[in-house]
Amino acid sequence: MTTKATTKAGITKASAIRYKGPGYLALNVSNLEKSAWFYEHIVGLQPAGRTADGSALFRCSDKHHDLLLSQSSNPGFKRMAWEMESPAARDAAFAHLSEIGVTPKAVSRSEAQELGISEDAFRIIDPTSGGVLEFFSEMEGEEEAYKPTVAKIQRLGHALLAVPDLAAAEKFYIEDLNFRVSDRIDGMGTHMRCFPNKWHHTWGLGKAPVAKLNHFNFMVTEIDDIGKAIGRMQKNNVPVVWGPGRHPQSGSIYFYFIDPDGMWVEYSYGMEEFPEFDPRSPRRMAPIPENIDSWGGAMPDPKYPQKGAIDSRL
Repeated sequence: MTTKATTKAGITKASAIRYKGPGYLALNVSNLEKSAWFYEHIVGLQPAGRTADGSALFRCSDKHHDLLLSQSSNPGFKRMAWEMESPAARDAAFAHLSEIGVTPKAVSRSEAQELGISEDAFRIIDPTSGGVLEFFSEMEGEEEAYKPTVAKIQRLGHALLAVPDLAAAEKFYIEDLNFRVSDRIDGMGTHMRCFPNKWHHTWGLGKAPVAKLNHFNFMVTEIDDIGKAIGRMQKNNVPVVWGPGRHPQSGSIYFYFIDPDGMWVEYSYGMEEFPEFDPRSPRRMAPIPENIDSWGGAMPDPKYPQKGAIDSRL
């Protein structure tokens, strides 16, 4: 499935695959209007229009959009899009993935235009999770700045997929997509960054018997956004399923709540940054509570298991 070819310097054949960062996240939801209201009024995203099939676009930055919601009877993970550093980086990804037999499929010109992305966009099915990944070299920006409402959201931070074979998934993302490991919790999960993006993690992999969405994240600008959001969840009867606390890997202050379909959404504040050259080595941490929350808070509420089916349709 993946290539082991490396140079003597240890540089993989995927080293020319370089990223700006996460492009956007697409989710399937069971009640589009209910979820659209939730992500606008509870999460604090700004509506950014609809696509021809009725999917709702939202943004939390100056980009065309950061989140896409599509109506579906099977809510969960639809795809994760990655913005490449350049057209050459996109071409390198396309060529390498084609070479190893992970067949890319071009995004149609009309859909690319709807999504405000470059017409070189393509998608693959991640062979380790069944999830769809999208790659493009550029996304349109918006002249009008994102206007924070209930929270000063900084950016779409990351998503985490749980997979049956964690080692195989980690290998694919490292060797064939040029992601870098920031930290590992033994047997539980891996925090990764799309190189050379500076943030501690823009992607995560967890362990589960069946592949599923674990959670996704929005980074906020101020610590008060965390406190105010917890109060907002309480007032609107939105369960807070974990936190507040601090993740010792990234240093992020976090809490998790659930959307109308039970999918876990994370707000977090602060994160370690990595230089492109000479970064620290990944740490391997024991799967114990203090390595998950340095504040020593309660672990996630078992009444609210992570929900989110994987949609493998390109």
